[in-house]
Amino acid sequence: MTKTWAKVGGAAIVAMVVTACAPASPGSSPSSTDAAAATSGEAAAAPAAGEDTTLSLVGYAVPKAANNAIQELWSQTDEGAGVTWTESYGASGDQSRAVESGLDADYVHFSLEGDVTRLVDAGLVDADWNEGEHGGIVSSSVVVFAVRPGNPLGVDSWDDLIADGVEIVTPNPGSSGSARWNILAGWGQVIADGGSEEDAKEYTSALFDNVVALPGSGRDATSAFLSGTGDVLLSYENEAILAKQEGEEIDYVLPDTTLRIDNPGAVLKDADPRAEAWLDFLYAPEAQGEFAKLGFRPVIDGVEVGEVEGANDPADPFPAPAALLTIDDDFGGWEAANPEFFDPDTGIITQIQVETGKSS
Repeated sequence: MTKTWAKVGGAAIVAMVVTACAPASPGSSPSSTDAAAATSGEAAAAPAAGEDTTLSLVGYAVPKAANNAIQELWSQTDEGAGVTWTESYGASGDQSRAVESGLDADYVHFSLEGDVTRLVDAGLVDADWNEGEHGGIVSSSVVVFAVRPGNPLGVDSWDDLIADGVEIVTPNPGSSGSARWNILAGWGQVIADGGSEEDAKEYTSALFDNVVALPGSGRDATSAFLSGTGDVLLSYENEAILAKQEGEEIDYVLPDTTLRIDNPGAVLKDADPRAEAWLDFLYAPEAQGEFAKLGFRPVIDGVEVGEVEGANDPADPFPAPAALLTIDDDFGGWEAANPEFFDPDTGIITQIQVETGKSS
């Protein structure tokens, strides 16, 4: 059965690694050996299509498998023929800071818009990177609850997460973009249900009281949960689907109210010219279809989505939640949300982490 999808609405940084365009196996972990070479001098002229070129991709950990699958697809086009890749994956904030500090990148794929904004402020990415049709967003998902097989605790709602004895795993907001989406989803559902900001703070404090592990990245959090830590993992829908595709014993729950996750991609100012062609290709239906196969919700209309292995209902893999929050509509965008909630000294979530003893 085929459905047409319409859009709804610090771990250690992994070293650079040279990879061919063949996709990594879905279960491959973001580990590598250092194979980066420094470059200097003026940028060369754009290679002709089909000429050998190496592009450097720096990203957050979760979409590695999807990126590798799309790289293989792109390698079969004129623009992508002859391109090989160096890659670095890790926690989104850590990766962004590494590029700011000199880590080579042609294209970045982060969890949060603010991690690209950091590179704009550093003069590495053009200020208009997000002014196109899709706002610079290349992949999308929603926040879900990953649970043990059969959901033995009967976790169904946000209120269930703060019950006595429920142990939660979520990445650390200090390093991970995934964590920030997760925590704001929890905060936002209180407001959406008519609660006050004080109610939301009380709820979020109770949530952190139940957190038993704060790994550095979304992928590290998944690994910790799959190794036996905790009862519930706050995660991306695509991360839960990918884990099930890999044969992991995990189920997931889409809560009635959740937050849409928008992951940005951007090309650096001094990037190899072929990087722009790569970014354009990410919005092609076939590329968004590859994202969908691995559990991401397409960011363009008209993508043919067949059955998605690992989804709760493979024939209807991306059901619309009853209430879908967005960072722009419900939090004023990341420009407002980051300082309000995650400022290292004064952020609301930062302070809650300190008060609950969950700041690291």
